[in-house]
Amino acid sequence: MANVSLEKSIALSAFEKISVRVFGSPSAGSKEAAKEIADVIKSKNAEGKYAVLGLATGSTPKQVYKELIRLHKEEGLSFKKVKTFNLDEYYGVGADSKNSYMYFMRENLFNHIDIEPACCHLPDGTAAESEVRAHCEKYDAMIEEAGGIDFQLLGIGRNGHIGFNEPGSNINSRTRVLALNLVTKADAASEFGGISNVPRKAITMGVSTIMKAKRVALLAWSESKAKIIKQAVEGPQTEFVPASYLQGHHNAEVFLDHGSAAHLTRNRAPWLVGKVEWNDQLLKKAVTQLSVQIGKPILKLTGADYDDNGLSDLLAMYGNPYEMNIKVFNLLQHTITGWPGGKPNADDTNRPERAAPAKKRVLIFSPHPDDDIISMGGTFQRLADQGHEVHVAYQTSGNIAVADDEALRFLKFVAEFNAAMKIDEKKSKEIYKEAQGYSKEKKAGQQENELMLLTKGLIRKGEAYNTCYYVGLPDENVHYLNLPFYETGKVEKKPLSEADYKIVEEVISKVKPHQIYAAGDLADPHGTHKVCLDAVFEAVKRLKNEAFMKDCWLWLYKGAWAEWDIDLIEMAVPMSPDQVLKKRYGIFKHQSQKDGVMFQGTDNREFWQRAEDRNRQTAELYNKLGLADYEAMEAFVRWKY
Repeated sequence: MANVSLEKSIALSAFEKISVRVFGSPSAGSKEAAKEIADVIKSKNAEGKYAVLGLATGSTPKQVYKELIRLHKEEGLSFKKVKTFNLDEYYGVGADSKNSYMYFMRENLFNHIDIEPACCHLPDGTAAESEVRAHCEKYDAMIEEAGGIDFQLLGIGRNGHIGFNEPGSNINSRTRVLALNLVTKADAASEFGGISNVPRKAITMGVSTIMKAKRVALLAWSESKAKIIKQAVEGPQTEFVPASYLQGHHNAEVFLDHGSAAHLTRNRAPWLVGKVEWNDQLLKKAVTQLSVQIGKPILKLTGADYDDNGLSDLLAMYGNPYEMNIKVFNLLQHTITGWPGGKPNADDTNRPERAAPAKKRVLIFSPHPDDDIISMGGTFQRLADQGHEVHVAYQTSGNIAVADDEALRFLKFVAEFNAAMKIDEKKSKEIYKEAQGYSKEKKAGQQENELMLLTKGLIRKGEAYNTCYYVGLPDENVHYLNLPFYETGKVEKKPLSEADYKIVEEVISKVKPHQIYAAGDLADPHGTHKVCLDAVFEAVKRLKNEAFMKDCWLWLYKGAWAEWDIDLIEMAVPMSPDQVLKKRYGIFKHQSQKDGVMFQGTDNREFWQRAEDRNRQTAELYNKLGLADYEAMEAFVRWKY
């Protein structure tokens, strides 16, 4: 409990069974991990010894490696007396493959520092089946011969794996080959161009190998890891969550940001781990959680309910439960509105949005060309129907999320159309043949060629136009930003740059909105929503002193993977059964994302099903808390800048 007081640390220990540090950002946590690694290197080198590092791959440690490279280039940190042992490698994938972890390590660390190549060790993914067991035993022996791992860097899978030690791994397991879990394969699918291309097996350090490390730091960033972190940190030690074994390590620590720490008791129910300063937000959180936990509507909660669930402090403050219950009930009631743009000529004292101006300029940012209709389609439609000037800004082309056969279908149509119209038939057929040949020869994870990217981008652009036409927007209110960070032709994107910020700034300045809607869905497993949100935040920060921004409110919506916690929701827009159907038909306009979505993960539901289920669950939760029974609801949180 390195970053809390001693008193709170003692209280937290009743819940958290391993030391936890929560940082303000992944960057801050990564820099601290890199500093620890640098200190280990310097300390061991001062003793005339090699530092032995256990390294991880994936998106989580990238910023750690970036900081280590900076320390090497700017502060003289040397890796000449460092030996590294990576956690794992895909079995059947050679070191020169772009999908190999050796390639990853070279690109993200080894090629940028002064480490000796002979000191960089990874399991050999090409070891023959008859020799792989001996290879694994040798790998463990090499670690022991090097003196053991001084610092082990870890990430965590959504199923709790460390390395590729999948659920079911024994605490005594050593380096070995094992089959990959479906969740793990789904998470890797985008790197391989689909789950069917992901290797079935991998070589991984065993749990016992990891547990022998002198120091272990497990890093986890974003809301997508919050649920598994709670299990690993607060749950029992179990083979079903291999990361939970670290609870038994003598010197292990978990590095988190606020998103990944969101489900820990210290954040979910802070009143259980110490004194809190009660305010309306915390009161709403405590009472709604209590209501859900014991299955009672808010207005039926009793003093005994509060006493029995660690909330006696609230009773002491309010004197009786009725005052609390009615206050929280009203706080929730006031979030519900059928007028997301504000109700004209109405008392807006207890409404989430302002009544004036009666006709607002609204700018909806959509990370992909379908997030607007999937995530807030009912609200989108209502804003248009109620006479507001609605604009949509599609931040990325979404081109890599279109299957090749869909692109070929359109190219074939163009060729046939041109032939029928006598428009350069020969050229059209040549283009189609080129695309067909490329698709047949394309390898998993290969960068798309320009023709396919153009075609796929146009498909998604056409679908987005179709949705906006369906909602009732004129073409001039539809803006395609094509942010440069996204346009790599690969799953891996570039960092945001000044060019991205300028494009977002320009569309905001052009529309001069009274309302901005942006995707706050940080649980998006592919990260595009987070990057797009960062671009909006930066643009708003730069523009906030402009006169038109003084009257602009920023609302955040969630996507297909999660919903806002009930206590955070500040605007809930109800939907009738007819409106739910209308939203569904709007989603259907995106035909390329239907019936076999790329990068779908382990959730087999289509996006319209995910959206409807989530919207219904939100409405059902309001009803269980004792409020009106609606068919569905879309929820929003206001971001105050």
